[in-house]
Amino acid sequence: MVTNARPSKVNEADLKERVVAINRVAKVVKGGRRFSFSAIVVVGDGNGVVGYGLGKANEVTDAIAKGVEDAKKNLVQVPLLKHTVPHEMHGKFSGGFVLLKPAAPGTGVIAGGAMRAVLESAGVRDVLAKSKGSSNPHNVVKATIDALIKMRAPHQVAFQRQVSLAKVFNG
Repeated sequence: MVTNARPSKVNEADLKERVVAINRVAKVVKGGRRFSFSAIVVVGDGNGVVGYGLGKANEVTDAIAKGVEDAKKNLVQVPLLKHTVPHEMHGKFSGGFVLLKPAAPGTGVIAGGAMRAVLESAGVRDVLAKSKGSSNPHNVVKATIDALIKMRAPHQVAFQRQVSLAKVFNG
């Protein structure tokens, strides 16, 4: 699938970052507890390019910065059709399951926290989404990216079936 390859011409200045979750973890050492932080971050240009990353550090700001750098390495291109997803799709990662459905213009992003961050970063404005299974933000983000990667653009489907674009939509 060529459309889901790493986007070649993405200006890093256009990428907007959103912190999905920050987790404080403690390591018990001889002198007490040593705290560190992990952050899951989503970046996107709002026009079909999105990526996620995980950063871990002793300070929150450092963890977020590392997460942003990781996310910029994992960018993918997703097909959009009139600011919604082209068709219904299920995504899965570990225990996280998500369902994405196209919606009429003006519906908005009907999705929960972690899914909302991914979809808005990708540039989806109208979508119906449901998270099933795990509510762990890591699993939900990865399952949402999985669903977006599996999406196929209408012209791609028409080319593979060797039919016209109108036949794809009208059957």
